[in-house]
Amino acid sequence: MALVFTDLLANFLLPALAVLLFVTASKLRRRNKLPFPPGPPPLPVIGNMLIMDQLTHRGLAKLSELYAAGVGLIHLRLGARRVFVVSTPEMARQVLQVQDAVFANRPATIAIAYLSYDRADMAFANYGPFWRQMRKLCVVKLFSKKRAESWTPVREEVAAAVQAVAEKAVSGAAVNIGELSFKLTMRITYRAAFGTQQSSDARHQDEFIAIISEFSKLFGEFNVSDFFPWFSWLDPQGFNKRLKVAREALDKFIDKIIDEHMANPKAPDATDGDMVDEMLVFLDEAAGAGAGGRGAAEKDELMLGNFKLSRDHIKALIMDVMFGGTETVASGIEWAMAELLNSPNDLRRLQEELAAVVGLDRPVRESDLEKLPFLKCVTKETLRLHPPIPLLQHQTVADAEVSGYFLSADSRVLVNVWAIGRNEALWKGASEFRPARFAPGGEAEGLDFKGGFFEYLPFGSGRRSCPGMQLGLLGLELAVAQFVHCFDWTLPAGMKPGEIDMGDVFGLTTPKAVKLVASPRPRLTHALIAGSDRSSAGRDYL
Repeated sequence: MALVFTDLLANFLLPALAVLLFVTASKLRRRNKLPFPPGPPPLPVIGNMLIMDQLTHRGLAKLSELYAAGVGLIHLRLGARRVFVVSTPEMARQVLQVQDAVFANRPATIAIAYLSYDRADMAFANYGPFWRQMRKLCVVKLFSKKRAESWTPVREEVAAAVQAVAEKAVSGAAVNIGELSFKLTMRITYRAAFGTQQSSDARHQDEFIAIISEFSKLFGEFNVSDFFPWFSWLDPQGFNKRLKVAREALDKFIDKIIDEHMANPKAPDATDGDMVDEMLVFLDEAAGAGAGGRGAAEKDELMLGNFKLSRDHIKALIMDVMFGGTETVASGIEWAMAELLNSPNDLRRLQEELAAVVGLDRPVRESDLEKLPFLKCVTKETLRLHPPIPLLQHQTVADAEVSGYFLSADSRVLVNVWAIGRNEALWKGASEFRPARFAPGGEAEGLDFKGGFFEYLPFGSGRRSCPGMQLGLLGLELAVAQFVHCFDWTLPAGMKPGEIDMGDVFGLTTPKAVKLVASPRPRLTHALIAGSDRSSAGRDYL
């Protein structure tokens, strides 16, 4: 990334020096006399962009230790953008609770804004009446605990994945748990959003995966216009063309599904309903497209006062679900299995709990999950070490003061939950996998996911906390419980517990850099596994 930026600097950025210096001087005159937080010294024009490769969850943790030890707040300047990074519970509380309203907006790159239909979704919409109605729709209709428990895709697809693993176990073949987990969560998300009819079409699924893949690349790639906005009209990287093609593909894909659902409507309370069915109840075909942006705030408030959605709102919400419900949950499953295979004693303890509660005469059911306290500990510890989103992204609505430091309006604020979860001052053996710390008598007993404990924020806190937490946890816990209960696992030849590569890849999420591969051996008989909720052998999971 640094090499790409250096080339762009030589060709496009230097002519902007005078303009940027003028803008910077004007802002300095306007702001109050409070200092910015400490941070690495910026260069003229480009600021700290030469250290872009260090701006990961791990790199930012090191920068915080180097420039702001004991402060927990650093300041970076990336071109025309100011970025503030939070790395302690005290500072996280200021941002996410004490001054929640000031930090309630989400930053959005050019790619995210365009692909979310000008923030017509819930994840990136600015805080206000529109966002409150969209979150209400998600919490009450799409991601409620009641609905999550009634969704058959989670139960059926986990059972199908277990059946596929059982068939591998019979032949003695190894299983790529990383690929299995992604395909599992993709199928769950696909069926939950679009229904059973589309999920049986392999061509639709391939198209769905291709769209997700291209969106992920566009979300994560460096775009010079994000940091030097006056270059957006030049499009030096051809980024705008790719964005247009990607959104047209999503339009074509989802419009067809919406039309099919409208031609065969289902009642809102239908047991086989999906997300599209739920949202079509609120569809207003006369509503304007892309009504989620700042410029349409008045229109949004009026429209959603009658609880109506445009097609673009529906497509943007589905995009949220596609990305929020696929890779994050898949990574969680793979990380949990990797940590357990690296820790045989914890794996054995979980299997003993499963045998005692469930027995060895049937697979795990959803109703069993609340009776498995050590499974809950394993989940919590996995999410402490590997939070679904390592850097929570916020944006200042106005100028703010935090602990005597100045944070300017329209600046990005990153809460490094990965760094907080591995802080040696907060956690004993912070880098070690110790599920028992969350058990009765452990130092983390009583900590939950709800955002009230700022040393533990896997799903965020405050207004912008994750509304799909319950559904994600259901998929994560049920998959891990089934894989551990139905099979014993052995590592590849020559590998011992503790030797699994636990490196990650930085992005919107942090998946394992090297996919986890292990060989299963049935703990339950094949007949018992085949008798689970869904026993289709031809699901092509592996």
